[in-house]
Amino acid sequence: MITINDIIKAQSTLKPIIRRTDIIPASNISGGNEIYLKTENLQTTGSFKIRGAYNKISSLTDAEKEKGVIACSAGNHAQGVALAATKEGIRSLICIPSCAPISKIEKTKKYGAEVCIVDGVYDDAYEKACGLQKESGATFIHPFNDDKVIAGQGTIGAEILEQLRDTDAVIVPVGGGGLISGVAFTIKSLKPECKVYGVQASGAAGMLNSLRKNKIESLERVSTFADGIAVKCPGSLTYDYCKKYVDDIVTVSDNEIATAILELIEKQKIVAEGAGAASVAAAMFGKVNLHGKKTVCLVSGGNIDVTILSRVINRGLIEEGRFGQIFIDMADRPGQVMEIASIVAKLGGNIMSIHHDRNTGSTSINDCQLSVCIETKDAVQFKAICTAIEKAGYNLHNK
Repeated sequence: MITINDIIKAQSTLKPIIRRTDIIPASNISGGNEIYLKTENLQTTGSFKIRGAYNKISSLTDAEKEKGVIACSAGNHAQGVALAATKEGIRSLICIPSCAPISKIEKTKKYGAEVCIVDGVYDDAYEKACGLQKESGATFIHPFNDDKVIAGQGTIGAEILEQLRDTDAVIVPVGGGGLISGVAFTIKSLKPECKVYGVQASGAAGMLNSLRKNKIESLERVSTFADGIAVKCPGSLTYDYCKKYVDDIVTVSDNEIATAILELIEKQKIVAEGAGAASVAAAMFGKVNLHGKKTVCLVSGGNIDVTILSRVINRGLIEEGRFGQIFIDMADRPGQVMEIASIVAKLGGNIMSIHHDRNTGSTSINDCQLSVCIETKDAVQFKAICTAIEKAGYNLHNK
């Protein structure tokens, strides 16, 4: 395992390359708990990955550099490796799973890497990269299961304690485990009483599953829009680090992650990708007891695909009860749409769209169905509107 001297050395190596990202207060995120955000979403390349990638690549011998490097990634590690290799004058080839956002693929190319798209998820890209590495003799830059990479990520833990010395807890997103391994090792080495919590997407909880079973196991499949933590199997090194240094790992749903992304945009004015917002989701939805703890949520990246951002925001609005759709079965006679609109307006709601359907097979010949999409301030207001419509004599379903 790494030592604290490896972290200090990595800090020196990375100083000319990375940004020392800010820690900003965000106490309104979690019911009055004292929350801070470590904004690695504003890091060079838009995520923490440049730290581990550059720390590893800069350590290569001249002979290794001559043969180039190869890596696999869902996007953020790819960009980190591409930029690090380019800065060192090294050729890089990155295998990226087909599920990765196009924006991350294109940015990887712009940083100077050759890209190989692989059908499937991260683990499929990993197998392809391993095969290509054997053929070429290039150095494989693992995204998480490498001590140099882990040491690079561990510099975040050192920064957190330098910037906020009285930190009581840190929440870290977990995919393969490289980030939390470095952060947890560093924090526990410098301040053992500080808690370190990991958070995974519920559809990709490979590390949590392995720790519970007390052995490394690969998930059959992963299901989450948070592509940065969509990993089937943790690494052998990261599993050991997590087992030794991490206090607990929890999970959050995709809906909870979407709500956290919306919260960060609206209240903190920052954009996080799904993986980056997972730590905030854990704080927002009470997955960890943070009462009385000065807590840092590590926002690990901001490279969200803008083509899905509107869908993520809508999902977050629905989760918070600020946007909803109701279906109303009614007799087909004049004035009823006006009455429904009047009820919504009286209670402060805003109709976003309305659809009147006479041809639905679920109603009688003289009836129709009205579909109404409503914007509200919260779930309480939405429920009040639904109740008022029902009291007016209308039949609602699928609320």
